[in-house]
Amino acid sequence: MKQMTNSKALRLNDKTAVFIDWANVYGWKKVLKYEPDPKKIYKYLKKYKEIKEINFYYGTDDHPKSRKFIRDVKLMGYRIKTKPVKHIIVRKIKGEIVTVRKCDFDIEIVMDMYAALDRDINSFIFFTGDGDFEPIYKYLIKHNKKIIVVYMPGHLGKEIWQMKKGIFKIEMKKLGNFVKKCPRTYELNQPGRD
Repeated sequence: MKQMTNSKALRLNDKTAVFIDWANVYGWKKVLKYEPDPKKIYKYLKKYKEIKEINFYYGTDDHPKSRKFIRDVKLMGYRIKTKPVKHIIVRKIKGEIVTVRKCDFDIEIVMDMYAALDRDINSFIFFTGDGDFEPIYKYLIKHNKKIIVVYMPGHLGKEIWQMKKGIFKIEMKKLGNFVKKCPRTYELNQPGRD
């Protein structure tokens, strides 16, 4: 693919699978100052003929916005994996329970990555800065696979940052403008948060 104006192009030369942990990507809005736009990300990735699948992982709840978001993402063309969000109690304040939303997809991403290996995928793009992926990245490197980690500053695990060989790390904003046009205020219970 040719170099794009004001953005870097990914260098892909083999069958590629993409894994987007939306809770991580959505959390980047604090750095981006805008919400990431899954439609713009998908459109960018589809420009690469080498990309054979784009996997999207999203925690669901009963909120109508969450259900609509899932429908919209499916219509865009993503292969979407969902599971219910857990509400974890972090403390009680004056008798009121305070919870955080949690929905980790590490196991599902790794299972899908292994399935992609069976389909002769040789390049892997991960939209997550999660340091827990270090062992799987090392496994892929050991098996001569290409790894690209897309992240945002302040959202890359030190384990991944310290990896020097066999892995390419790039800030999402260097690939292009993947944010929605109008900024939104930060809401604790907004769909997609980890």
